[in-house]
Amino acid sequence: MATYTIHISKKLSIAKLKEFLLDANAKVELSEEAKNAIINGRKFLEEKIKTHKAPIYGINTGFGSLCNVIIPENELEQLQENLIKSHACGFGNLVSNDIVKLMLFLKVQSLSYGKSGVQLTTVQRLLDLLNNKVFPLVYNQGSLGASGDLSPLAHLCLPLIGLGKVEYKGEVKEASEVLKTLNLQPIKLSSKEGLALLNGTQFMAAYGVYNIIKSIQINKNADFISAISLEAFDGRIDPFKSSLHHIRPHNGQIQTAEAIQEHLKGSEIIKKEKTQVQDPYSFRCIPQVHGATKDTLNYVLSVFETEINSVTDNPTLFPEDNEILSGGNFHGQPLALALDFLCIAMSELGSISERRTYLLISGQRNLPPFLLKDAGLNSGFMIPQYTAASIVSQNKQLCTPASVDSIVSSNGQEDHVSMGANAATKCLTVIENTEKVLAIELLNAAQAFEFRRPLKSSQVIEAFYSKFRNNVPFLTKDVYMHALMDNTLQFLKATEIN
Repeated sequence: MATYTIHISKKLSIAKLKEFLLDANAKVELSEEAKNAIINGRKFLEEKIKTHKAPIYGINTGFGSLCNVIIPENELEQLQENLIKSHACGFGNLVSNDIVKLMLFLKVQSLSYGKSGVQLTTVQRLLDLLNNKVFPLVYNQGSLGASGDLSPLAHLCLPLIGLGKVEYKGEVKEASEVLKTLNLQPIKLSSKEGLALLNGTQFMAAYGVYNIIKSIQINKNADFISAISLEAFDGRIDPFKSSLHHIRPHNGQIQTAEAIQEHLKGSEIIKKEKTQVQDPYSFRCIPQVHGATKDTLNYVLSVFETEINSVTDNPTLFPEDNEILSGGNFHGQPLALALDFLCIAMSELGSISERRTYLLISGQRNLPPFLLKDAGLNSGFMIPQYTAASIVSQNKQLCTPASVDSIVSSNGQEDHVSMGANAATKCLTVIENTEKVLAIELLNAAQAFEFRRPLKSSQVIEAFYSKFRNNVPFLTKDVYMHALMDNTLQFLKATEIN
């Protein structure tokens, strides 16, 4: 078990968040620096409320288009509780515990800078949920990606006031019941706290972090699986030689070519004399296509590493300038554009993968049609390619950018929104779809690979192939195919490919 300390002067990385996510018993705490910043921010706000009689948005006013409605001082606490209850109106599927875990961490991170005016006890209660593995039920529909992720963050924070439902020890329970079990009392929110909890990009950001973590591994998987397919298709090594890529030096392209060469080092199959002069693009252009996805991923990672080290609520406190500023740091446009870009890039990994699968079953290069010697009586690997094609087509439909859309809300006060939450959720669907398409390619490549015997591939591929065959057999006749496809997908998820 590791303890992760939230600092405000030390940059948080996605690599560190991956470690945190994989550690089932991770604990999170605030640094003394963060605690002091939160305490000082709250003190500044309370003094400002006492001395400043003019309206301050969200502190002594209503929200959204109700920003001109002044709220009496004796109703400011009720205002914050009402905000959370009224905004908890999500629909759709439940968000996974992994993403909720990230949401809790990132909400604490954003509040820790002391720019939000929350009480230290409120931030600590978020950590209580996180450290006790109490995961609020959050729904994946309801956020416009501007004014913050209002609805999902409301669901995330309902348990703080003893409302809503949570998952605890594998069971869904009322939050109030779990708080009693843990000897925790509901928080009484003070001025601005509800707004600080709900305004922010932590739903989009958590999805983005999760999408990036998955995409990094899927990129590695795509390179490795395509190397097996290249062997199975009896392809040429020439398109992967470094001299070719250093005259068009896109980083991702160079990295991909180097990865393929490394995976194939020592292979007898790749060294065998080839009869074809060139291979089709889905093999020959692996460095260019996979590489472009890598470069996109690096850009998206830079956007999200900025975001997870940011303050994204509104209004924002600046004690050093004696100011409270109302702005738009909750607007998800940077994330929406990046997520749409990642969505497209990851879809392309699936698109080129499906083409390699198609070629493997096509009866070319001394491979039997549909990868069975007795094709006709047996359909062999004909239909998994249909499934891959169907998934790839769905990915294309999902790649329509969410960020080009906007719907006016809050009586026109919130007249341009990012739709970053929709970009985030559909991006995850595309990423998971791409993983399935790559699993289908692996299933086909492993079958085709056997027809290259007695020649052997590289040590790393042979070792991987041997492990794979312990889970998925070579086929000589038709079997129930879904089970093999699912076994391949689960094998791929459980295997760390470098």
